[in-house]
This record gives sequence, structure tokens and C-alpha cells, in this order.
Amino acid sequence: MARPKRQDARRADLVEAALTAVSERGLRSISLTDVAHRAGLTRGAILYYYSDLDELLVEAHRAGVERFCDARDDRIAGLDDPRDQLAVAIRAGLPDGPDDALMRLLYEFDILAGSSALHDELVETMYRRQLATYTGVLQRGLDRGLFSPQLDLPTFAMTLVALEDSYGLHIVGGNSLITVADAESAMRRVSERLGAPATEDHGTEHRGA
Repeated sequence: MARPKRQDARRADLVEAALTAVSERGLRSISLTDVAHRAGLTRGAILYYYSDLDELLVEAHRAGVERFCDARDDRIAGLDDPRDQLAVAIRAGLPDGPDDALMRLLYEFDILAGSSALHDELVETMYRRQLATYTGVLQRGLDRGLFSPQLDLPTFAMTLVALEDSYGLHIVGGNSLITVADAESAMRRVSERLGAPATEDHGTEHRGA
């Protein structure tokens, strides 16, 4: 019974190594050798667990989406006030900075959209999760009379996702003219102008806090 657990642990280690390698070299330049180096294994050892690099990267992307979306939704679920929830949704949806390996991988997969049906499916899965998070928060705020949306909720939520992705891409791309604080402030201001204000005290928390 221990063997499957060891295999699961090894796969998790390889996913982490892939995330680190992507952060260092970029998704288009990464190789199995890069991942093997980070994991302290040989290329052949990696191929015991994954048939090729693409399969490993797909697994890393799935794990990344779950880690990012599940962690954000869990934090939101622990808050009662939709204004607090919105503040956390905005901050937790942005990268921690240009060296955020997880977010870099997720955004680089966006760039590969259209290259295969599998990549398209992964990107759309991520988008649906983001959309559902913002839609849920906005709906709860509307139901409780705390938000007065100036857009229909699907359009409002889509706008927040678009801002999140646009700012996030600039941040992980190393654009020094857009900081995490700048992006967070801009999203909060747009959301407030559109009828959904976020509280001040939760919005600056770190995504992993």
C-alpha cells in the first residue's frame, strides 16, 4: 500500500520541479532535462511517471488551477461580508510578483491557447473557475443589498476576470510600471465605480495567507 503513496509523492515533487523550471526558463523553452535537474532525477526517471514533457506540464497546470482557485474560494468561504470576499478575491487573484512560478505557468498556458484542444480545455477551465468566483461574490453582495451593480452580473464578472488576467500577465512578465499594489488598487476602484465596493482591511492580504 505504501508504493502508490510514494508514487503520488514523487509526482507531486515533479509538478513542483516543473513549476520552478517554468519560472526560470519559460514554458516555451523548458525541457525534460530542466525538470530533471530541478528534481534531482534523470530524464528516464521522469518518463517512468509521465509519458512526455507535455503530460507533466498538463498535470502541473491542473494542479496549479486547483491550488489557485481552491485556495481563493476557501478563503472567500471563510468570510461573511461580500465586501470582504471581493477584497480577497481581487488580491488573491493577482500574482505575488514577477517571480510567482505558479501564476507564470497558468498565464503561459493562456498564451498556448489554440495550439491544441487540451490546452484550450485547460485555459477554459481556469476561466470558468475565475468567472464563478466573481459571479458568486457579486451575487451575494447584490442579494444582501451591499452592491448596486451598474452592469449585469455576467458582464461585471467577466470584466473583473479580464482585469485580473491583464494585470497579472504584466506582473509576471516583469513590467515594472505595474506593481501588484497598483493592479489591486485599480481593480478595486473599477469595481467600486461599477457598484461593488470592496473593504480596505482584507484586500492587501497575501494570497497564501
